[in-house]
Amino acid sequence: MTDSPSLSVRHKRLIGILILLLILIGIGYLLARNPPSAPLPQRSAWSQPTPVRVVPVQRGSLDVQIRSIGTVTPLNAVTVRSRVDGELTRVLFTEGAEVEQGTLLAEIDPAPYRAQLAQAEGLAQQNQAQLANAQADLELYEGLYEQDSIARQQLTSQRALVEELRGTLKANAAQVEDARLQLSWTRIEAPIAGKLGLRRVDAGNLVSSSDTEGLVSITQMRPIAVEFTVPEPDVPALRRAVSSGEALAVQALDRNEQQVLARGQLHTMDNQIDIATGTLRVKALFENGDDELFPNQFVNVRLRLQTLPSVITIPSDAVQFGSRGTYVYVINAEESKAYTRLVKLGATADGRVAVTEGLEEQELVVLEGLDRLRDGREVVITDGAAG
Repeated sequence: MTDSPSLSVRHKRLIGILILLLILIGIGYLLARNPPSAPLPQRSAWSQPTPVRVVPVQRGSLDVQIRSIGTVTPLNAVTVRSRVDGELTRVLFTEGAEVEQGTLLAEIDPAPYRAQLAQAEGLAQQNQAQLANAQADLELYEGLYEQDSIARQQLTSQRALVEELRGTLKANAAQVEDARLQLSWTRIEAPIAGKLGLRRVDAGNLVSSSDTEGLVSITQMRPIAVEFTVPEPDVPALRRAVSSGEALAVQALDRNEQQVLARGQLHTMDNQIDIATGTLRVKALFENGDDELFPNQFVNVRLRLQTLPSVITIPSDAVQFGSRGTYVYVINAEESKAYTRLVKLGATADGRVAVTEGLEEQELVVLEGLDRLRDGREVVITDGAAG
């Protein structure tokens, strides 16, 4: 009897599987006897020491300040207008000049107002003569009445005439004073001392008391004010500083905060907080002797509330914020490693912040290289870092 074809195929498959297993076993044996050389471990960039720049913790004074943006505002600004109507005959000022109070600036033709004054004085003189005549008649009537030579009604009428003329004379005196005042207003004088603006009307034009544009403007330059705002959270500290009775120093700086333009003092505060902006309006005064401040100029303002005499300070950029609170990286010099240290902060001024708890003087804190640090990370201090 012969084997069936199906059994022959099955035997061939079994033989092939056995051969494959023997080959795999042999390869495994060879690898076990001669293992391949392992590659040398390489250190990743994140495991290498991190270069950092550090600064020492310092002890010193710190000015507690409020910073804001302010606008230079004159204490007084006046638009000079004519009080009477007429022809502007003379303009006596120079544009942009400094003037004192009472300086003659311009003149209006006085002829019509001199005529009005003469007319009022003539009318008053006429009524004065009538009054004198009426008073003489009254004295005569009183004597005749005592002699029972005239009726009482005639005496009463004469007394009434005298009183009427006295009242008329008072009205005449008022008219004379008004005419004299109108005449004086033809001389336009500076109501305040300050700096003149540009001339708005030339000589020869008719001017009126109803002209809103006026002849020229005068702005007081010395002293001058700066108005700025203080955020509501800083208002309690400001009020405490004001209540201490000490003069609070204020600095006005240029737009880039590089140059101090003027130094002054806090003058006053508004009586309420603006609910729309959540700020309090504040005004400071500056002598402005060199005219560094100009009306409507924008300036940066620094208001010093107090000076802390001896506090631990570090740069504000060294402070980090995490879930546990504020912290800094402190360098352990022996291990050359950086460790986190929780700190409590105080006042901030000029890029430095006071540290009330957590640091000691002359400890080194990391200022640059913070983005790659973690607690216990090995560091390399760059040249010239500590300073």
